[in-house]
Amino acid sequence: MAKIRYNNIDNVSTDKTLKQLRQWREERRIKKKDYSYKVPNHPPKLGYLAENRLETTITWIGHSTFLLQYEGINIITDPVWAQRLGFEKRISQPGIPLSGIPPVDLILISHSHYDHLHLASIRKLYKAGTALVVPAGLKRKMLRKGFPNCHEMQWWEELTLGALKLTFVPTQHWTRRTPFDTNTSHWGGFVLEPANPGTHPQGEDGNKRKLPPNLYFAGDSGFFPGFKEIGRRFKLHVALMPIGAYEPEWFMSSQHVNPEEAIQAFLDVGAELMIPMHFGTFRLADDTAREALDRMEQARQAQGIAGERIRTLAYGETLVVHPEERTPAQ
Repeated sequence: MAKIRYNNIDNVSTDKTLKQLRQWREERRIKKKDYSYKVPNHPPKLGYLAENRLETTITWIGHSTFLLQYEGINIITDPVWAQRLGFEKRISQPGIPLSGIPPVDLILISHSHYDHLHLASIRKLYKAGTALVVPAGLKRKMLRKGFPNCHEMQWWEELTLGALKLTFVPTQHWTRRTPFDTNTSHWGGFVLEPANPGTHPQGEDGNKRKLPPNLYFAGDSGFFPGFKEIGRRFKLHVALMPIGAYEPEWFMSSQHVNPEEAIQAFLDVGAELMIPMHFGTFRLADDTAREALDRMEQARQAQGIAGERIRTLAYGETLVVHPEERTPAQ
C-alpha cells in the first residue's frame, strides 16, 4: 500500500539537493560566529505551577517546548529534554527538569522532526490519562511506541478535550525521521480556546465574562499566506512564534521564518502579544540567539510595534496571562 505524502499549501516545496546541502556545509566551515550569548535560565516557580488550576500560564522550557496551563489542563508542546540532537549538544539546560513538571494532561506535537518530538521525553511525561495529539499520519507510529491515548488531526480540524477546544492549523514545513518516511505525516500549529465560552464560570450570565486568552502555538514554519488565514479565522491573544534556525536564508527560508518574517507573521495572525521561541537551545543552523533577538527587535521598531507586545522569556520563566472581559462570541 502506497504511503500518503503530505504537502504544503500551494504545494510549496522544501526539498533540497545534496549539492545545496554540501554548499551549506562549506559555508558553515568558513563562518566565524560569536556564540557566547546564552538565553538565561530563570528559577522556575515549581510550587505555584504544581498547584495552579485557575490561571493561564506560559512557561518556556526551551526551543519549542512550553508548559502551558490552560483551563485547568497541564499541556506540554513539542517535548524535548534531550541533551543532544545528533552531533549538537544542548546549549542551555531546560527551564524545568522533567522531575519538576506537574502531571501532564495533554502533549501536543507539531510535527515529527527530532527537535520537536523526542520519544524518551514523551515516555517520561506520559502517564495513564495523558492525551497525545499529533498531526495526520503520525498516530500509527505513536501507538506502536506505546502511547494508546493518541488523537490524530488534519488541518483546521477541531478537538474538544475537557474545557479546551483545540484546532490544528497549517504551517509551511516538512517532516522526516528516517530516509524512508519523508512527509508521511503532516505538520502544523495549534490554536487553544475555551471549549464552552458561553457557559464559562467566570462572570455573571448576561454580562461580559472573563475568558482565558486564545493561544496560538505556531510550531515550525516558513513564511506563508496561511498566517493571514489563521488571523482571519481566529481572535488570537498570544502567539508563540519561532524566530531562529533561519541562516543561511537561501537554504532555510522555505521551512523557517527569519526574525523579520516572524514579526510580520505576528502581525498577520493579529495576536496581541508575541512570545519568541525556536532559538538559542540547539545549533540547528548558522544564526545565533543574539542575532535572532537583535533582528527581531529591529523589525519590531521598524513596524512600529509597542515594546510590551513582545515578551521574550528566559528558560523556566512563567508568564501569567490574565483573562480579559469579553463576550463569548468574540
